[in-house]
Amino acid sequence: MSSIGRIRAIASKELKQLYRDRPSFAMVAGIPLFMIILFGYAINMDVRNLQAAVANQSGTQLSYEIIADLQATQIIRIRHYVQDEHELKKLLDEGQIKVGVYIPPDFERRLQGDDRRAIQLLIDGSDPTIGRVARDISRTQINRGSSQGGSITGPFEIRTYYNPENRSAVFIVPAVSGVILQLTMVLFTAIALVREREHGNMEMLISTPVRRHELMIGKILPFIMIGLIQATIIFTTGFLLFDVVIQGSVVDLYLAALLFISAVLALGLLISTIAKNQFQSMQMTLFTLLPPIFLSGYMFPFDGMPEVAQWIGRMLPLTHYIALVRGVVLRGAHIEQLSQHVYALLGFFAVFLLVAILRFKKKLD
Repeated sequence: MSSIGRIRAIASKELKQLYRDRPSFAMVAGIPLFMIILFGYAINMDVRNLQAAVANQSGTQLSYEIIADLQATQIIRIRHYVQDEHELKKLLDEGQIKVGVYIPPDFERRLQGDDRRAIQLLIDGSDPTIGRVARDISRTQINRGSSQGGSITGPFEIRTYYNPENRSAVFIVPAVSGVILQLTMVLFTAIALVREREHGNMEMLISTPVRRHELMIGKILPFIMIGLIQATIIFTTGFLLFDVVIQGSVVDLYLAALLFISAVLALGLLISTIAKNQFQSMQMTLFTLLPPIFLSGYMFPFDGMPEVAQWIGRMLPLTHYIALVRGVVLRGAHIEQLSQHVYALLGFFAVFLLVAILRFKKKLD
């Protein structure tokens, strides 16, 4: 057989092997199709519909007209009406809003003069993108009222919280800890059972009295400690090199990391019960990493994404971890203020682990 014939035979064998490897064959078309549809729809550089709240202490017709004008820009979506500035700050601390609009009692008197700003915008500056959006809001033209007539641009005082210097590192470092932990933790456990089968250790496990749930939990426990060590390295480096100071409780920060690490380790175990070999495990690990990077709020403001993308994002553990870690590190929030994200991560852990236990069978086939 000639050299070309041998090459053709090897290529034919590889194609047949790929066809028989159904998960890998499905990923050839499935991954690019899924990614281009999902990301092309979800990634939107024009931020819209940021969660907002209003404290209107003026209560005049003009103040309500201005609120309507602000909402008509579609940059903000007003979700809450509160009494005063302190309640706006509380909603910011809890991460429920990104923009607060405070209209003081002497709003119209301030509006007639040029020396004092008539409206305050309270901005969650932990995301630099939102700070830039706030400047767009401040350029909104509003009517001075009937006494002077005409309009005025930008009667707003912008008050930026949590990241007044608008530094990207403050925004990126807490979130990137989640990306690193998900990549390493899922990969570690995704190959756990596959490696046992490939190395011939499954026969020994089958012959032992170890139960399925004991095996799964035993596989996870060592990597929880490794994950916490990784989290310590990330946040220590973030403080020393990028001056990212932990504003909240260190205990709350480690609790958030523990919940997330447990959830993604259970996800890795679930992958390990599906994959037939280590190559498939790594493929699936990468597949589970890409959507969270774009849909979790890691790169783009979560509130600015379309509703469908937000719905998908809420089903990803990284979304809830980022909300927790940014709340604790940047806003100094207590973890009980972010309890919905705690419950979400606990739910992910329970579901992933339960499905992995049910899928695992102590037999070689």
